[in-house]
Amino acid sequence: MMNQSGYKSSTHNYVVPKVDLIDMNNNKVSLTDALGGEDPVILNFIFTTCTTICPVLSATFSKVQSELGSEKKNVRMISITIDPEQDTPERLKEYASRYKAGADWQFLTGSIENIIATQKAFDAYRGDKMNHIPLTFLRSTDDGRWVRLEGFA
Repeated sequence: MMNQSGYKSSTHNYVVPKVDLIDMNNNKVSLTDALGGEDPVILNFIFTTCTTICPVLSATFSKVQSELGSEKKNVRMISITIDPEQDTPERLKEYASRYKAGADWQFLTGSIENIIATQKAFDAYRGDKMNHIPLTFLRSTDDGRWVRLEGFA
């Protein structure tokens, strides 16, 4: 997958599960609230000890955040760990700092069950963190339609 150039795009109606996750400040976050609303959302799944796909996805988010400039306050960026056993709020905070994440870029963890439910809702669950693939999800309106980018954008 690392040698792949480009990405595949498709549109889907995903149903966001009604689960609570934990942000990097140890606050409970309703996933439906985090991903809902009218503001555009960019979502990906990462884990902090990944040495292949996740650094590329996170660097891409960092670049997007930088290029949005003053508009970044109008776009929610959300990275959800797929390794909640290791990725504590503290570890996510360190990781966020490494990529210069601003206030509009949230990093979320939670129980294994809630993380798996979230991945399954976005057809991103691969059974093991080492089997994950580079996925980015974009939602520009609150109509439930998401653009799924598979690969590196």
